Amino acid sequence: MGDVLAGFHAAWEFESDSVLIRFERGIRTPKLYQALGERRIPHEAIAAVTLSPGKRGTVVLHAVPRPGADPLMEAAAGQLKDGCDPYRLVLPAERETLAEYYADELRAQLPPDPGGPPDRYLVAAPEAPLQFKAYDGKASFDGKLVSFRWFWTGASSAKWKAGDQSFPVTALSGIEWRSPEVFEGHLRLLRRDTPVAQPAQADQDPAAVVFGLGYGPVHESLPFAASILAAIRTSGPALTSDGVGAAPVPAVRRDPADIADRIRHLGDLHQAGLLTDQEFTTKKAELLAEL
Repeated sequence: MGDVLAGFHAAWEFESDSVLIRFERGIRTPKLYQALGERRIPHEAIAAVTLSPGKRGTVVLHAVPRPGADPLMEAAAGQLKDGCDPYRLVLPAERETLAEYYADELRAQLPPDPGGPPDRYLVAAPEAPLQFKAYDGKASFDGKLVSFRWFWTGASSAKWKAGDQSFPVTALSGIEWRSPEVFEGHLRLLRRDTPVAQPAQADQDPAAVVFGLGYGPVHESLPFAASILAAIRTSGPALTSDGVGAAPVPAVRRDPADIADRIRHLGDLHQAGLLTDQEFTTKKAELLAEL
C-alpha cells in the first residue's frame, strides 16, 4: 500500500510503479468517474505532472497522460470537460503544500521522455461486455463483435434499409467519438476495407449510432468507444497512427426530407434553450447548404 491523497470525488494512491485512482460513487460525483470505478495509471503512461489553482478555493493536481497511452483519452480526443477528466484531482486550497509534495514525488518517478507514443495502450480499457442506448439504436460490444440494433422511432431510412449491423473488431481500423454533449454527437466505426466511402452524416451511416438528448451519455458511450479501440489495437495494426479519426469522408448531398427533419430538430433544441440564436442560424444555414 502506498500513500493516499484524497480529494473531491477521488483518491490517488501512490505506488512504486503506478498511481491507483479510486473514484467515489456519491451523488455529486461525475457519472463518468462512477462508471470507471478505479484506474491504475502506470508511471510510463504519464507525460507530466502539474499543480495549478482551481475554482472556488481549490487546487488541481493533474497527471498529464502520455499521448497514445490510454484508450479512454484517445477516444475522447480532447472533448472531455475539466470536471470529467479522470486525470485531475481537485483538492481544497489549504492542502496545496501536501499536493505539491506528492506532485514532486511523482515527477521524480516518471521515466525519461520516450519521444513518441507507445506501441500499445498502457492503461487498461473498460472491460466488455458493454452496451448503451443511442438515439437511433442500441449498441453492444462483447469484446470481439460490435452490434447495432436500430430503433424504429429514431433510425433513418438508410439504416432501416441496411438492417441491423454487426462488425468484428478485426474489420475495424478505429473509431470516431463525438461527445453527446455537442450537436450531432455520434459514435462511428471506421472500417479497414470499405468498398465505398462511408456517408458523411452519421445518421445515414449504418456503421454509426447518433446521440440525442438523454441518449448515448458520456459515461456510457465513451468507455464503450475506449473498449473497442483497445480491442482493435490488440487485433492488429490500424490504418491510422492513433486509431481515431481516419481520413475525412467525402461529402454527400442529402435527402431534402432529411434536411427538413434535422432543421425541425434544431428548432426544438433552440426552443428548449439549448441552442443560442446564433448557433441555430449558423447550423440551419449549414444544413440548407447541403441541398
